[in-house]
Amino acid sequence: MNLDKLISSNAVISNPDIKSKKRAVELLAETLAEQLSTETSDTDQESAESVNALDIFQLLIEREKLGSTSMGHGVALPHARTNLTDHAIGAFLKLDEGIDFDSPDNIKTDLIFALMVPEHYTDEHLKILAHLASLFSDETFCREIRNTNDNIEIHKHLINWQITSQAS
Repeated sequence: MNLDKLISSNAVISNPDIKSKKRAVELLAETLAEQLSTETSDTDQESAESVNALDIFQLLIEREKLGSTSMGHGVALPHARTNLTDHAIGAFLKLDEGIDFDSPDNIKTDLIFALMVPEHYTDEHLKILAHLASLFSDETFCREIRNTNDNIEIHKHLINWQITSQAS
């Protein structure tokens, strides 16, 4: 799986002063909306204006109501299927201090990768989530991310993980 098609360096946010799950999801929704608007503004201004952060926020929160997307160990993968995009797109948030994300292990969450996929991405959605779960289950990877405050470096870690993990 090629994560550089899923997340741009502009969609990586590090160390914001976030204190709640709601605010974290809001910021990720704003970032996803910004990414979608940037992608479509070059080709179709009307579509760009229709990408609303509140719509994305509501989709992610509705999914959270079904059950927390926290996978434990300080990691959460909020996600939703939607007609707001025709391809998978992600945004990543690294916090200095963890927040309560209704984690099954009660460990505060400080690494959050939000994912949006088109409605028809049934199998692809599951494959992307499995890849992200594998990525964030790698303790060395998570430690490297937690020790990095530069968004570009975090993005490089996200993109290069598959290369280094497949080489070993």
